Amino acid sequence: MSALQLSRRLGHSFADEELLTLALSHRSIGPANNERLEFLGDAVLGLIIGQALFERFPGAKEGDLTRARARLVKEPTLAELARDLDVGSQLALGSGEMKSGGRQRDSILSDAVEALIGAIYLDSDFMHVRDVVLSWYATRLDEMNPQKLEKDPKTQLQEYLQARSRPLPSYQVIEESGEPHERFYVVHCVIAGFDVPFAGEGTGRRRAEQAAAQLALEAVK
Repeated sequence: MSALQLSRRLGHSFADEELLTLALSHRSIGPANNERLEFLGDAVLGLIIGQALFERFPGAKEGDLTRARARLVKEPTLAELARDLDVGSQLALGSGEMKSGGRQRDSILSDAVEALIGAIYLDSDFMHVRDVVLSWYATRLDEMNPQKLEKDPKTQLQEYLQARSRPLPSYQVIEESGEPHERFYVVHCVIAGFDVPFAGEGTGRRRAEQAAAQLALEAVK
């Protein structure tokens, strides 16, 4: 697929094609990369999805909306969008990332989607990028019900322990490895009354904590 075909898939024709090139340039190729656009796109995406949920679900509580937004902007969801749009085929990657399958890595794909959002915003305006992003999310938003989303394991574990007047868990990073842009964590969830901590791992501290919390939740229940 060509860059022109990608633009059509995205629903935006770039006036400044250098923005598109930059958005698709991973940090592994050098200093001219998409990190700054990713930062901007993350903020724009959060606002777009937050506003959409606020308008669609006037009866939803703040906590329900927060969980729904987190579900829609998390790394796996963004990676799914990238695959839907075939973003991976157009990424510019360093040789190391190319060899290690970077075009299919969730973290790289999700960062690229955020960078594309930032690029489209700079190339147009907020109203246009909102329409573009909402077209990508149309099916996911139609299927969303904030009031029926299950809480994440860390929240469930905390509420379970609080309801029984038990000490809250603590989380400790036991191991951290990998490249700066692809950190891998091992985290222990420590709960009073259990001699052995619950270990979780993942690409990102939050993922590792959630994995550890899930194991702990199953044990305490």
